[in-house]
Amino acid sequence: MADQSCVFCKIINKALPVTLIEENDDCIVIEDIAPKAPVHYLIIPKKHIINVHDLDASTASIMSSMALMAKKIAQKLPEPKAFGLIINNGEQAGQTVLHMHQHFLSGAKLTDL
Repeated sequence: MADQSCVFCKIINKALPVTLIEENDDCIVIEDIAPKAPVHYLIIPKKHIINVHDLDASTASIMSSMALMAKKIAQKLPEPKAFGLIINNGEQAGQTVLHMHQHFLSGAKLTDL
């Protein structure tokens, strides 16, 4: 179920313009509007889940869908196909949009970011 006030739900429902990288039945991948690396994408589940704390047995499979999506988009990277995945869980951890998402970062050493 979508949250009508959630910016990611609006993006998923095509109410806001974005640069779409990839999409499947479970999630979308968009460019981050404030990139922290040369390649910075957001992998966003289509189901509105606030964060990891809100996962349960019926929604936990979304994590594997997000990981498989990361694998898919990594295949388009130049060698080495290195990347980092980050989930900020909660506002004190840096989560600014309260819809679970994963940052896909590549093109620089993460220690240099």
